[in-house]
Amino acid sequence: MIPGIGLGALISAMAAALTTRDLRGSPGPVVRPEACLTEMAGLLIVLLRAGWRPGDPTGPGSRLHFAYRQATTVTWLGIVACQIGTAFAVCTEHASLREVGVFTNRPLLGAIGVALAFAAIVIYLPLVHRLFGTEALAPSQLLIVLPFPFIVWGADEARRWVRRRRT
Repeated sequence: MIPGIGLGALISAMAAALTTRDLRGSPGPVVRPEACLTEMAGLLIVLLRAGWRPGDPTGPGSRLHFAYRQATTVTWLGIVACQIGTAFAVCTEHASLREVGVFTNRPLLGAIGVALAFAAIVIYLPLVHRLFGTEALAPSQLLIVLPFPFIVWGADEARRWVRRRRT
């Protein structure tokens, strides 16, 4: 999980450095409650689909160990995905991203591309599975993570919309 946090923080910090200030007025990573909820939901969805129930063993040698590793991989990818949503969220302080444009910040898009390429290597290159404790994900598991950046970005857009209505 540490590489995901570091990579996500890097994306968020780069976004803050390459754009305007974040919503609190200080550059740097921003933790959002919707990100935490989506990441935990991803973990639980994968485990529950594999037949896990609270108290079931997930350690090495258990029948659920592979599912556990996939669940933690989904969680790690969820961290990366949520930080991508955060990176777009900090692109502007008051205006909506639609007004600014998604493709206007090429360095940010490059950083996101690097992050996704690194994530693909960590998830799908068997040589690094042991190093990072990951497992390859099925397409259905990738679909779990797909909406995460949009949820984070959308929640931020909603907060910005409320703030614009108040002023």
